[in-house]
Amino acid sequence: MDDFERAILLVYESAGGGAGGADQALLSQAIEFCDRLKAGPPSALIRLCLDRLHCSPLVPVQFWCIQSIHDIIRLRYSSLSQANDLPLLRSSLLSLFSDRPLPASSPPFLKNKLAQALAALIRLEYPSSWDAPFIHFVSLLPAAGAAVIDMFSRLLTALDDDLISQDYHLSPEDVAAATCVKDAMRLQCVPQIVRVWFEIVSLYRSSDPVLAAATLDTMRRYICWIDIGLVANDAFLPLLFDLMIASATPEPLRAASAGCVLAVVSKRMDPHSKISLLRSLGLGGVFADVEMVPKLSDLVIGYASEALECYKRLGSELKEASSSAMVLLEEALPSVFYVVQNCEELDSGNVVQFLSDYISTLNMPSQKQTVYIGQILEVIRGQISYDPTYRNNLDIPDNVGKEQEDQMAENRKDLLVLFRSVCRVAPDVTQLFIRNLITGALSSSEVNVEEVEAALTLFYRFGETVSEEGMKTGSGLLREMVPLLLSAKFSCHSHRLVALVYLETITRYMKFVQENGHYIPNLLAAFLDERGIHHPNLNVSRRASYLFMRAVKLLKAKLVPFIDTILQSLLDVLNQYATFYWTSKDLKYSGFEDGSHAFEAIGLLIGVEDVVLEKQSEYLAALLKPLCQQVEKILGEVKVQGLEESSPKVMSLQQIIVALNALSKPKDMVDFLLLINQVICKFGTSVERIMEEIFPKVASRLTVILSSNPFSSGLGSNTEELRELQELQRVSYAFIHVMVTHDISSVFIAPNNMGYLDSIMQLLLLTSCSHKDVLICVQIFVKLTKDWCSKYNGEDKVPGFRRFIIEKFATYCCLYSVLDKSFDFRDANTLVLFGEIVLAQKVMHEKLGDDFIVYFVLKGLPTTHCPQDLAEQYYQRLRKSVYYARHRVPASKSLARALALACQLAHCAKCACVLRSCASAPAHNTSARPCVCALRMCSCNRATTPLAASRTLVSAPHSPRDWACLSYPARLGLLIIPHALAPARHAAPRTSTLTHTAPRATAFACHTPALVCHAPAPRPRAALCLRPAHSLLMCRAPEFHMIAHDPDASLNFSKNSGLLIL
Repeated sequence: MDDFERAILLVYESAGGGAGGADQALLSQAIEFCDRLKAGPPSALIRLCLDRLHCSPLVPVQFWCIQSIHDIIRLRYSSLSQANDLPLLRSSLLSLFSDRPLPASSPPFLKNKLAQALAALIRLEYPSSWDAPFIHFVSLLPAAGAAVIDMFSRLLTALDDDLISQDYHLSPEDVAAATCVKDAMRLQCVPQIVRVWFEIVSLYRSSDPVLAAATLDTMRRYICWIDIGLVANDAFLPLLFDLMIASATPEPLRAASAGCVLAVVSKRMDPHSKISLLRSLGLGGVFADVEMVPKLSDLVIGYASEALECYKRLGSELKEASSSAMVLLEEALPSVFYVVQNCEELDSGNVVQFLSDYISTLNMPSQKQTVYIGQILEVIRGQISYDPTYRNNLDIPDNVGKEQEDQMAENRKDLLVLFRSVCRVAPDVTQLFIRNLITGALSSSEVNVEEVEAALTLFYRFGETVSEEGMKTGSGLLREMVPLLLSAKFSCHSHRLVALVYLETITRYMKFVQENGHYIPNLLAAFLDERGIHHPNLNVSRRASYLFMRAVKLLKAKLVPFIDTILQSLLDVLNQYATFYWTSKDLKYSGFEDGSHAFEAIGLLIGVEDVVLEKQSEYLAALLKPLCQQVEKILGEVKVQGLEESSPKVMSLQQIIVALNALSKPKDMVDFLLLINQVICKFGTSVERIMEEIFPKVASRLTVILSSNPFSSGLGSNTEELRELQELQRVSYAFIHVMVTHDISSVFIAPNNMGYLDSIMQLLLLTSCSHKDVLICVQIFVKLTKDWCSKYNGEDKVPGFRRFIIEKFATYCCLYSVLDKSFDFRDANTLVLFGEIVLAQKVMHEKLGDDFIVYFVLKGLPTTHCPQDLAEQYYQRLRKSVYYARHRVPASKSLARALALACQLAHCAKCACVLRSCASAPAHNTSARPCVCALRMCSCNRATTPLAASRTLVSAPHSPRDWACLSYPARLGLLIIPHALAPARHAAPRTSTLTHTAPRATAFACHTPALVCHAPAPRPRAALCLRPAHSLLMCRAPEFHMIAHDPDASLNFSKNSGLLIL
């Protein structure tokens, strides 16, 4: 062994993990040596590799040499010499395939790599530069022996894999090269190659069936593009059929011959020629052999698929030809059904696709086709049935059972799509089939779990294709089948799979029971006896509780006569739930269905209006008493023993809370939430895990109950129910406030709770802008901003929350709502709320940085037409307050300044709130975006509705410059300022005259002392144009004054618009 071989061995051993103890320096040298050889001149490397292929017995060395030659052909072909390198390469590779082949003991991967190298050279040179490779092999075969035949088959297979096959995504260059090679082979050597195939199979079918099978497998690949007459003839077909049918034929050879026949059947051609070809094959006799059909399953399915495709392509216009195709198809269908039912290794995907295509061709099935549909249904039933081997694993599911269940769910997808197609084409046949399955299962004591589960699954899926009207009236056999199912008790009903699908099925057909109320007792019995809630399997019992709750929601009022019966049946289950000591394992496997839905169902029933109040109280007392007693017992034990989050007592308390929540109505929810608040206040973060579990159910009920605005006003708004809702909303916000202030806000963003976060945030935002007990909502947002918003440009803890705070809370609550007419500064609570809003802005600036302040100043304030200099003052003072806070300087003075400036902004904008444009204000809040210091007349030329102006403002301008800040475009309207705020040093005469300039306008002289004109700065003259039949109404209240830019100024108003001043 020289250094060349040692280097290659060392590299290969290291690649395979076998050189762990080798010297790393030596290994690096070996890798560098091999890389240097590959990077060297290709001519030298080719000669080195060809020499070592013949003289080295080491397989790694031989593979490295062949791999190097392959790489040179693929990557460095253009650098090879046409005079010396390429002729040497051609002759040497052909020699390795024929007169100096690799040893017979060489591994297959070495032979395949050599075939790939020669195929790569043929791709580049055949036929333009080298037209001899195939002729060379044809001249030698089959006399050259098994080794050459084997290498020739490998060459053709490699050529198909790497170039010719269309099973892969080929580039345009690959398609062009493949077309060139195929065209050249058709002209030069395809007939000779087919003759060689025939001779090889005939010669070696007995002596070397493996070699014959490999030859046929190679031929199968080429049938699709060569002349079909070379194979479908009187010489080759009898040989193939003989190999398929002969009992002594080895199975690999039988499969290879059947593959060639299938390739002939699948050959692309027009439907008329295809029908003639299929008829000439005479496969009907082969399919009649029951013992042979399972061995030819792929051929059976392929033949039937081609016959069906011909029928579809011919359509109804060519009846004679399409009838011939249907005859061929129906000749194969019995074999198809037999194969599907008896062949375990069949590709079910092809079968389902074929059957789906067949069903799609049936519009009005004939009697014969109806029989086939029945067989298709039987195929579906068999394919969706579980393997009895795993019956026990599926009853109390272990890992094996869960794996089988998941696999079956995946396998059933396409089969159930096929079943729905059958239901649409032949609903009566399907109903009859299902009825026979169910009646047979009920009448036999030996029926197994798998058969019953499959029958019920089909009945359940059949409901997907029944219209709502058909479901209610019981179309077809449903009127017979649904009552039969409701009273059914199968011998294997104790098995989990049967019980679960039974409950799902009766739930699907509940609308039939809704329309046929006399079956309600049967439905209740199915849910409440051992088939449902009292089933011995806990998973079934809990699922039954959930489905029963759905039944109660649908039937509600019709169940009132049965309330006593229902409570009596559920009493033991509810008591057991209350006294059961839950563990983390119980909760882990219970998930969403923990049994608490039985309480929710009872709560729904008790809350029906038809149940008198006395009865409601009686029922509630019977249900709540054991739950409350258990809570008191657990809390008493906790006081003595302490609280451990994972203890069964805590788990049990958690489940009882869930039950109370499910049972409660709005007034009960208030007490429930107060209880939860007390628990949180007492135990703090130690109840975080419990809250994560129960919060989804609390949130789901609150979002439903509070989906409408409880603070509605008007006639009938002061009802007891409304007051309960208002109290529930206040307690709900207190509940959220307690959670965030006790550092368990992470409950909201737990994986199970994220779905409720958006609805809760929107509810809080709506309330925080309505000025009704909203201080707590603002405090919640402030605390969540501190908890969830990273400082400045850090990543969000809660995706989207930063943007929500900036664009929604900051703008709507901290700006628009302050400008609302209901924001009354004379009210002490409003001042406290205003201080909380300013604090919220400070926190947002601390946590959100420039993102908040840029949006608020550049996008929020301009929407209220706030002057730029006031916005800049606000920005600077807010920054100062944050600076003082960071450097621990007393911030009261800075905060007071920020508060005062914010009040000035509010004052400035509130002056504009006397009138609003009915066209420009947002629909959800008509006073949220007023024009600062201006009154807009209606842009749609309709009179604007007057609104009462606020009579109390915090501050007022005191200089001409400040009055200039209150300027407005004359086109927008008049500015109204309370008299008490007009500075005395700018007082004007107590009378003024409004003049007119428009033709035919009526001049109005106003001597009312209610109007005083102030002119702090000259402005361009504006005209007040009033059309005839329009009036100018003035307010007689002396506390209002009019500010105009010039004593002689007037204002333009739109046509058809009047001016109303309060």
